[in-house]
Formats: sequence, C-alpha cells, structure tokens
Amino acid sequence: MNRDPAQHAPQILESVLRSDRARILARVVRIVGDLQLGEDALQEACADATRDWADAGVPLNPQGWLVTVARRRAIDRFRSLSAASRREASLFERAVSWDSEPDDAPVPDDRLRLIFTCCHPALAPEIQVALTLHVVGGLTIAEIASAFMVADTTMGQRITRGKRKIRETRIAYRVPAQGDLAKRIESVLATIYLIFTTGYLAPTGITPVRVDLLDEALRLVDLLRELLGENAEVLGLAALMHLTDARRVSRLDVTGLPIDLAHQDRSLWNTDQITLGLTLLAMARSFDDPGPYQIQAAIAGVHARASDAEHTDWAMIATLYDGLIAIVPSPIVALNRAVAIGLSRGPHEGLELLDDPSLANALARHHRYHVARGHLLELSGDASGARRAWNHALELPMSAHERTSLIEHRDQLEDAAIDDAASS
Repeated sequence: MNRDPAQHAPQILESVLRSDRARILARVVRIVGDLQLGEDALQEACADATRDWADAGVPLNPQGWLVTVARRRAIDRFRSLSAASRREASLFERAVSWDSEPDDAPVPDDRLRLIFTCCHPALAPEIQVALTLHVVGGLTIAEIASAFMVADTTMGQRITRGKRKIRETRIAYRVPAQGDLAKRIESVLATIYLIFTTGYLAPTGITPVRVDLLDEALRLVDLLRELLGENAEVLGLAALMHLTDARRVSRLDVTGLPIDLAHQDRSLWNTDQITLGLTLLAMARSFDDPGPYQIQAAIAGVHARASDAEHTDWAMIATLYDGLIAIVPSPIVALNRAVAIGLSRGPHEGLELLDDPSLANALARHHRYHVARGHLLELSGDASGARRAWNHALELPMSAHERTSLIEHRDQLEDAAIDDAASS
C-alpha cells in the first residue's frame, strides 16, 4: 500500500480528526450500535494510529483506516467481557458479523444519523445541546462546561446521562422516516439555535460573545444544510444565523460593551455573510412552506437591507411579527412585536401592548421586557418612567456587559434631564 511519509503522521492525524472526526465517529457508532463504545473504540484507534503511522507511514485513506481499526477495537472489547457481562449481546453479534471494510474503503456520511440521535426529543434540551457539542462538534467537556458556566463534573454527568439513556431506551441511530422527519427536525434545529444564541449573548456572565459556540453553531447548521438542504426550515435557520452573525464585529464597542442595533456601525457588517443569508432565505421561500425560522430570517433581512437605523422598514417588521406570533404565540415574540409596532406606529401603541396584563405578568421577571418598555417610554418623552423601567430591569439577572451599558444609558438620560431643568 502506498503511504504518506511517516514523519508527517502526527500532523495528518490531527488534520483528519479536525475535519472528519464526526463523520468517522458516526460511521463507527452505526457499526457497533453504541455511542460510548464508539467513542472509546475511536480513541483507541487514534492511539494505534499515533504508533502505527509513525512506524509504517500514513495510509492512503486514513479515515477508512480509523473506521476499520475502531471496529476491531470494539469487537476486542466485547470479546474481553465474560458472557454474564455482555449486557448487549445483540450488539456484539451485530458488530462481529459486520462486513469488514478495507482500509481504502470510502467512509459513508452517517453524521445526520448522529445528529438526530443526539437531539432525540426523549433527551432533555440541555443534554441534547451537550451531546451535540461533544459528540458531533468534538468540543471537550471542559470547553462546553466553560461556555455554559457550569462545573466540569456537572457537564460530564449530563453527557453520561444522555449516553446511558440512548443505550437503555434503545434510541435508534437513524434518520427518522419521512412521516416523522418534520417533528424530529424541530429538536435538531432548536438545539443548534440554542447553541448559537448562547454564544451570541449569554444571559448572564462576564463574556459578551462566545466565539467558539458561535462558530460551532454555524458549522453545525451548514452541515445540516449540506445533508438536508431540501428542508425549508433548515435553510431558514441557516439564513437567520448568518444574517445575525454578519453583525458580530459591530456588536461591541472598544471596551467590550454591547452596542444596540440602532447605533451599530453598519460598515462593519459582513456583506458576504449577508449575501449568503439572503440567498439562503430566497431558497427557503421557494419551497412555499413558511415557518418560524424563515420569518425570523426575513426580519433579520429587513435590518440587513436598511442603509441605517432611520431607514429600517419597521412596518414590514411589524407585519412579519404578526405572522410569527400566529405560529409561535410566545411572550418573547409578543414583546418583539410590540416594540416593532411602537417603532412603526408610535411608542404609545407599543406601550399599550406591553402593558397588557397577560404579557406584563408573563415577562415580569425578564429584564428585556423592562428594557424595551423603558426605551418606548423614552421615545414617548417620559424620561422618569423610562428610568423607573430600567431600574426595575437592573434588579433582574442579565450579563455584566448589558448591565453596564444600561446603567450608562440611564445615567445619560438622567444627566440630560438635569441639564434641561437647569437651563429652563
């Protein structure tokens, strides 16, 4: 067999794992039928590669080599157990009877199976996120724990519980049948979007943007688009995320404080990413199957097309929120719709919606409700009411950067009021 020089082995193994780890692992898991076993077997295969490739050179198809060796390591593990310990005898028979794949065989793409397994609705949402980042994304437990501000042991337990539940409830490693696909894809899209929004602006903590989570979420949605590109909502979510992420550089000032959309430097927006997002949105719309991610992407598209904040088509945004709230009647959507109406028809109309008791009670402990209400009060000329709303918001959990920015804006409004009073 022709092989690459042995001295390049460590770099090639690192490159293969960086680009193809998820695809290799997905294939191994499909063969052996167990997520933990697949991970352990692939880890052992990588250890073998470190030694064997350094001695004999790198095989022409390193991905196929890793799959083959990982399969053999999984079989060895089962054979080392006593009969009483083989709790999954059926999986063992399946593994040992699987047709051997030569080192130069292509590796089929089973990543979509792996994604649907990690995002199975039988798993709690926080476990879906952890498994997807760890198994599909390849992030370490420490990296995921740091991103979500929990202890390493807590995150490790989540991942372990998820793998155990997959095994004990025999969740199948497969793409759902066509009839179940629409329902199951919701869990996958929700998981990826949660990873993205957590990276975009965490609800608490001192780090305003978690670039690793943003980049991983974008990679996952683009992977899903590659594997399942005929789905309108997959395209819609990809459009939404790219249009939103196009503003990444402009979202923080030089001190790290967040800049609201109206005051961002739009020359810093990533025009290539905006073009991609608008193209994906057009592709999604061509299916004539509207969904919530497509509508949210359309809203982001209105912002992306506006030359500046003053030329934002808030009437169109309000109309889009009318459509969104009909599909997703959540308090957060109602909040955003009220703001859009306030900015398009006047702050008093927006405040009337915000002050509806059902919405006010639902979001009483949500700081963004009081921040939004304060901004509409400011636009209506009620500076003291705006400050009261913001003081209420500051009593609730929010990121350190949001808190600093809100205090600064509140104090500027208060200073302006003092200056006006002194000059009158």
